Amino acid sequence: MCQLNNVEAIEKYLRKIDCIIKKKGREILKDYNITGPQFNALQYLIREGNLTIGDLSEKMSLAYSTITDLIDRMEKNDLVIRVRDDKDRRVVRIKVLDKGFEILKKVLNKRIDYLEKKLNFFTEEEKQFLVESLEKLYIAMEREL
Repeated sequence: MCQLNNVEAIEKYLRKIDCIIKKKGREILKDYNITGPQFNALQYLIREGNLTIGDLSEKMSLAYSTITDLIDRMEKNDLVIRVRDDKDRRVVRIKVLDKGFEILKKVLNKRIDYLEKKLNFFTEEEKQFLVESLEKLYIAMEREL
């Protein structure tokens, strides 16, 4: 029973931490005139490379039409541009522009600064243990995807 209580506590605190990080993240995004879905799209596009709208739609679990509207708004804000694929001109890929890279970097740095302040009372050993534990959990969960 004790293990189940630990698992329940871990799930509860991960959910609460995720909620706080998302809330703080939305506050940070307001400073850069970018929405949460736009930020998520930038992360996918930078991490995965120049995706098609269909690829991005699948990764973000959003309708194709929703992603099309999202990319339209991001193009208007000079975050991304649509480009024809060199190998197949029928394929259109989404390329992140310099402004998109800059905003992502600034937002992530502010999020890291926020988290760093919250971790000030942790020892270096506690931080290392947390990193290792979260990494183990991530690897175990990622295998199922």
